[in-house]
Parts: sequence; structure tokens; C-alpha cells
Amino acid sequence: MIPNEVSGIRIPDSQLARELTQFVRDTESDLLYHHSLRVYCWGELAGRRAGLQFDAELLYAASMFHDIGLTPHYGNSQLRFEVDGANAARDFLRSHGIAEGDIETVWNAVALHSTPGIPQFMKPEIALVQAGAGMDVAGRGYDQFTDAERQAVLAAFPREADFKNGIIDAFYQGMKHRPDSTFGTFNDDFLACKEPHFHRVDMCAVIHASKWHG
Repeated sequence: MIPNEVSGIRIPDSQLARELTQFVRDTESDLLYHHSLRVYCWGELAGRRAGLQFDAELLYAASMFHDIGLTPHYGNSQLRFEVDGANAARDFLRSHGIAEGDIETVWNAVALHSTPGIPQFMKPEIALVQAGAGMDVAGRGYDQFTDAERQAVLAAFPREADFKNGIIDAFYQGMKHRPDSTFGTFNDDFLACKEPHFHRVDMCAVIHASKWHG
């Protein structure tokens, strides 16, 4: 059961939110599911602290879908896992009659959540998914949250005992079959961590190998 409130923030409980939660729960591992719930909480708390105006249900939808592209359902995809997740969120929301403008916001939030340096200049929902994911995976902004906030979120949605290695493995399992999709992102770090002989694409080598003369 998901609590109605965590550290003073409301967990969306509309019919859409309940169906979305069940869809993600049925698709993701426990680790990714609980991680996604924490991402929403960190994003909500960060948004409240910054005084941002945002749609909590859109933030929730994007947070819940943001890593679904790492699941076995996408074991044959060659797209970036973030795009798979964004497309899944789009299809789900569209099937529930959500406005296209709101769907675009969620799509961008999911697609850009692992692209640093851009989301913070976009709509709050987009910025907050990236902030929440960064907090939960890498501890980015950790000290900006109070001890009470961190304890409340972890009490509601605990981290697994070895979450750090677990999330690294989840990234690897979700991308090992599509190494080319990691080019230009930090996602190739997960492949390099797990595969000692993984060869990263070098953009300078790509430029030198192009058909242009000079």
C-alpha cells in the first residue's frame, strides 16, 4: 500500500494515478518501482523548497515511468531506454485522454531525465524528475534535504540493502543489448563498469574518420 502523504507531500491518488501505479508495479522490479516512488518524493520536496508551481500528477506520471525502458519488455529495443520510457508514458496517458500538451511535458521529463545541463531550464516537471533521479541514484543535492525528509521518504519507500550495485546492474541489464544507444551520454559508464573490454565511441575519432577532407 502506498501512503497518502510522505513528509507533508501528497502522493497522487486519482483514478489515473492508481492505474498508472499498478501498470508500473506490474512491469518493474521492486528496486525500480521503489526507486521511482522516491524520485517523485525527492522531486516534490525539491519543487516545494524552490517555490515552483507544477502539476503533481504529471510529475508523478513522469517519475513512475522514467526507468520503465530498462525492463525486459524492451529487451529488443535499440532506442535509448529513456525514449522507450517516454513513449510508454505517452501511450498510457494518451489512452486515458490526457491533453497532448501535458503528454509532451511528461515525454520530455522522462526522455531528458539522464541528460544533465538541460532539464533545469525547462518546465518544472521536467526539471524535478531529473533532480529527483539524481538525488536517489547519485545523492545529488543530498544535503539540501533535511534529515527528517530523508527519513520519512525512506520509511515509506525503503532503499534495498545494496541499492547502489542493484541500480548499476539494472542500468546494465537494460542497456547491454543496445550499446550504441549510450553514445553521447553517461550511460556508457554502466557498460564500461560491467564489461572490462567495452569500447567507448570516441567523437574525435568519428570526426577524423568522416568522409570530409580537411
